[in-house]
Amino acid sequence: MQKETETVIGGAASAPTFEEALQVWLKIGLLSFGGPAGQIAMMHKVLVDEKKWIDEPRYLSALNFCMLLPGPEAMQLATYVGWRLHGLKGGLTAGLLFVLPGALVVLVLSMLYAAFGKLAIAEALFVGVKAAVLAIVVEALLRVAKRALRGKTDWLIAAAAFVAIFCLGVPFPVIVLAAALVGFARGLGGIAPAASVPIAAVPIASTVRTAAIWLAIWILPLTALAVLLGPDHVIAQIAWFFSKLAVVTFGGAYAVLAYMAQDVVQHFRWLQPGEMLDGLGLAETTPGPLILVTEFVGYLAAHRQGGGVPVLMGILGAVVTLWATFAPCFLWIFAGAPYVERLNAEPRLKSALAAVTAAVVGVILNLSVWFGLSVLFRRLGEQSYGPFKLLLPELASVHLPTLGLSVLAVVLLFVLHRGIITTLAVCGALAVALWMAGIG
Repeated sequence: MQKETETVIGGAASAPTFEEALQVWLKIGLLSFGGPAGQIAMMHKVLVDEKKWIDEPRYLSALNFCMLLPGPEAMQLATYVGWRLHGLKGGLTAGLLFVLPGALVVLVLSMLYAAFGKLAIAEALFVGVKAAVLAIVVEALLRVAKRALRGKTDWLIAAAAFVAIFCLGVPFPVIVLAAALVGFARGLGGIAPAASVPIAAVPIASTVRTAAIWLAIWILPLTALAVLLGPDHVIAQIAWFFSKLAVVTFGGAYAVLAYMAQDVVQHFRWLQPGEMLDGLGLAETTPGPLILVTEFVGYLAAHRQGGGVPVLMGILGAVVTLWATFAPCFLWIFAGAPYVERLNAEPRLKSALAAVTAAVVGVILNLSVWFGLSVLFRRLGEQSYGPFKLLLPELASVHLPTLGLSVLAVVLLFVLHRGIITTLAVCGALAVALWMAGIG
């Protein structure tokens, strides 16, 4: 594998010990609400502003790189920073702690859902959590936009990306490719700046070896289960389906939801149509990547069709889903991360990655609008205006308790400057209190 190094990125005063970093990664994992927008902004606040373990240009460069990869970009960003600080063990620790707290919560909720269906008190709690998360996402969007959009061209790219994905339904990879080409053209004629630290060449053999090792870690255990249980067993189907999904999940959970829902509901018949949205609701209101919705699917599929003890099969299905979803993320990062500094030393590639970041702001705005409409309104409709298709709410379907809680969350975050935990706790408690009072 790549040689492990411990380094501070971008001129921090001193390197954190592994134990210090471990506590921070656990904190981030426990507070990683709000989807990629909130998670990216929160890590920026902790890693760049507070701890100063990585400077802003390198943080944004790493974000650019992670946005080009399939899979959850925020988790991969954490893995990259952990790798830069403490090598392989740092990357593994950061990536795993980003996922595991949310994965444990989603597993417990999936077990309760399979056993009892929707729980009224849980639904009430989620109303408050979603209202708080909406405010967190808005705050995060503003923070990311302020940091990433540095000129008129960046703002135009972000606006074009939003219109393309929200109004025209252009696929995320196409938007990224177009932004990269615009940025590459913008960088023509640029002169590479002198590197403050010499950038060492990365041996190709080392990259191939790292990729081979992590490909084996990803594939071999899943293959062994398929051989043991048979290729037609639901566990084998889960392993293959989510491994394939891990390669095409550009743009995060929302971008892949329609594709996943079609196969999960219509082809495999693992879930009923409404259950997929229930799973997304669980993932939205728990820490960790939104793509943890796949764990909910894997648990229910194995619980219902795995045979044996349903709960044990469900847990196995959840574990297999997590492995198939997140093991490839370590492959992409550990094989590709050594090249990030070299990419940013070349002006045309650096300009291309900066344009991708601008486009990502537009994509995050799309996710924020989609999430906001889904939280505040009970009914949404699609209106066509020539080539443009707009998702519009039925104003009469506004959910007033959620609207009120969202306003409260905005006040807590923007006016009173309360933290994420306080905002979530207050909104969740009030939502449950309203439910107990028969309001909502």
